[in-house]
Amino acid sequence: MEVKKIFLPESELPRQWYNILADMPTPMEPPLHPGTGQPVGPDDLAPIFPMNLIEQEVSTQRFIDIPEEILKIYTIWRPTPLYRAYNLERYLNTPAKIYFKNEGVSPAGSHKPNTAVAQAYYNKVAGTKRITTETGAGQWGSALSMACAFFGLECKVYMVKISFNQKPYRRLMMETWGANCVASPSTETKAGQSILAQNPDSPGSLGIAISEAVESAVTGKDSKYSLGSVLNHVMLHQTVNGLECQKQLAIAGDYPDVIIGCAGGGSNFAGHAFPFARDKIYGKNIDIIAVEPLSCPTMTRGPFAYDFGDTVQMTPLLPMHTLGHSFVPAPIHAGGLRYHGMAPIISQLILDGVIRAEAVPQLETFEAGITFARTEGFISAPETNHAIAMVIREAIKAREEGKEKVILFNWSGHGLVDMTAYEAYLRGKLSNHALPEEEIHRALSDIANFPKPKQYRAAKV
Repeated sequence: MEVKKIFLPESELPRQWYNILADMPTPMEPPLHPGTGQPVGPDDLAPIFPMNLIEQEVSTQRFIDIPEEILKIYTIWRPTPLYRAYNLERYLNTPAKIYFKNEGVSPAGSHKPNTAVAQAYYNKVAGTKRITTETGAGQWGSALSMACAFFGLECKVYMVKISFNQKPYRRLMMETWGANCVASPSTETKAGQSILAQNPDSPGSLGIAISEAVESAVTGKDSKYSLGSVLNHVMLHQTVNGLECQKQLAIAGDYPDVIIGCAGGGSNFAGHAFPFARDKIYGKNIDIIAVEPLSCPTMTRGPFAYDFGDTVQMTPLLPMHTLGHSFVPAPIHAGGLRYHGMAPIISQLILDGVIRAEAVPQLETFEAGITFARTEGFISAPETNHAIAMVIREAIKAREEGKEKVILFNWSGHGLVDMTAYEAYLRGKLSNHALPEEEIHRALSDIANFPKPKQYRAAKV
């Protein structure tokens, strides 16, 4: 009988996270203070994050121990199984072996709890009483809501309005775990009020929601802000995924030729790929692909520049691929990928040629998701469908080239509360959104006078 799933016992759960900053080919350029333009120090971040997470953000230590309290919660769903997609392979008639890491088995249904539990723990230790955050499709908001419940913390979530309306069950998940979720832009913050004054019908964006969550944190008592992607410590916590994959593929006797993950801010892709990216840095021949929406082509068409992580310019200036902090993406259903920026680490690794980026249109992603559901059974989140679309492209390429390849991808979350998106696709109500060149120029005009990183790259328009 074919071995479909590769499990690890709880005794094989990684005891450390991997920090790729220890092995980066090119040193990272520093975040800049929004007021002075000078490199940001730990004290500048202290009003937003607890110091124990700030220390992880700037650490270059290769491996960082996972506290026992976090490991105990991880064992609710970790280690997660690695699957062989035999049925998809046969359907595509490909010589490629396709493996996927199933992160949808977590209670929240995605990879997000890997860092949500860690951030809630470190905030609890630091004396935080209340955490604020933003969420796009709701996966991050629901994961942090669950984590805060575990540690007895109050949780406030600003959810991008278009997703708040499209995905009511995500909001209900947050409320079930005890969080307070509001649509962003809201009237609760000055940032939200300013956006609504300009555009009362704003669908919202992750940049706007971040502005509201940061403002709520710095003005609240015993409050800190938590981010579900982009930052170094978030990438760090997610590497438990890739470290498990390395052990599981060793059991299978395989090693990946191609690694694929969808990328909005970058966390699920990074956690899956970074342990293998280290192997590539030291000589392994691996094609590592980050996949994004054609309608929000941050990595494939945005410049590498300094920009704010939020719309109202409250965060430090980050060196990253960006479409401009004022950019409001088209209201596609993959809400978790609708972000104007990309993690600085991922952006740097793109410059260094360690990873590459591809953009795919919305209809292709849903076609891929349907194909996956009808072959492998699992209904994927719209974000995850972007990875599946690229897997199918690469598997067909292997067939056409007659090459036996091992393809590994991150199945980063289920789509069981995203069925309205599937209904829209099946009823022919979805369309592709290609970002017009003039829209990129308009959004990037806002950052034209910002300081430029030494490795500045112009936009590909």
